[in-house]
Parts: sequence; structure tokens; C-alpha cells
Amino acid sequence: TRAIASVLSGRTEPSGRLPVSVPRRPGSQPSTYLAARLGHSSDVSSVDPTPAFGFGHGLTYTAFEWSDLVVEHGRVSTDGEFTLSCTVRNTGVREGTEVVQVYLHDPVASVVQPVQRLIGYVRLGLDAGRAARVRMTVPADLASFTGRDGHRIVEPGDLELRLSASSTDARLTARVTLTGPVRTVDHTRRLHMSTATEILMEAP
Repeated sequence: TRAIASVLSGRTEPSGRLPVSVPRRPGSQPSTYLAARLGHSSDVSSVDPTPAFGFGHGLTYTAFEWSDLVVEHGRVSTDGEFTLSCTVRNTGVREGTEVVQVYLHDPVASVVQPVQRLIGYVRLGLDAGRAARVRMTVPADLASFTGRDGHRIVEPGDLELRLSASSTDARLTARVTLTGPVRTVDHTRRLHMSTATEILMEAP
């Protein structure tokens, strides 16, 4: 009760994020965002599963601005890694927490994939007016999936890395490319994105 009162009164800044999608219409159930293209709103069905609040959604008493996306390494081999960075600024009047969620979208693959899937995130606590530069390193292994022959593979091709506040709120999109042959990965594959954060001290 005290925790709820603290959040509602503004004494405590909320920073949690939804682990499910909250349905828009009565009678639906909380669902996953990990659906293939036909599992989303489309012209082939009269059912619109678009959630009221998507996976990863969260509220805050301040506001954040995302900008200055830079893709340092956007074309790498199937055993390489992408590097990108962006700036997140607290534009409100009080401190708060933002979560930069990175979703991978593979528009063309030999096996049907979810439209997007979360591959990493970084949590930023920022005072009012402060900004942070976030640098993300995404190994190609995170684009791997189980192929038709049962082996986990990384395929060459174009991808999107969506920097988002939730699964339904993409703020910045990096278009990147994997090159070279299809590569089979095993238990030594890299499972995590790495991040580095620098707090920018200049005035807003």
C-alpha cells in the first residue's frame, strides 16, 4: 500500500516495464509480442490484436528525447558485430529512468520469424536536463535462429535494429546488413549485447 501511495503521490519515480502486452479489448488475454507477421493486425483478418499497452511499456513523471543515432559499424560479416550509439536526454523537470530497448527485425529469413524480438536493453537514470550517450555493441550471433535443418544459423541479409521505449514505440531505427556465407553457431555463441554509457555534462 505504501509503495503504491508513493508512486501515485509522485514521491517515487515509477521505472518498471510491462513483461506482457495488455489487451485493448475485453475478453482478450495478456499476450506476447513475439508473433509472426500474420499474428499482427493485417488485411487478411478482421481481428486486430494491437495491444493497449505493448510489452516493455512503462510510465514516468518526466519526459525523454532520443536523438543523434550513429551507426559506426552497420555492414559486418555473419561472425562480426554491429556498433551504434544514440543520445537520450531527460527533458522534464525532475529525475527519471528511461529504458532503451533494442529489438531486432529480420524482414526476410529462410524460416518465419517474429516481426521483432528484444535482444538487449540499457536502463538510464538521469537528472532533469541531463543526457547520456549510449553505445551498443550487437554481435551477429543475436540474429541467429534455428534453420530448416535443425541447426542454429546466422544468415546474410538486411536487418533493422529498433531502439524503442516499448515493443510498440520505436524511437530510432538502424538499418544494418550482414554479409558473407550462412554461418552455423553452437553453444559458444554470444548471447548478450554489450553497452557503454557516458553522462553528458553540458547544459540542455
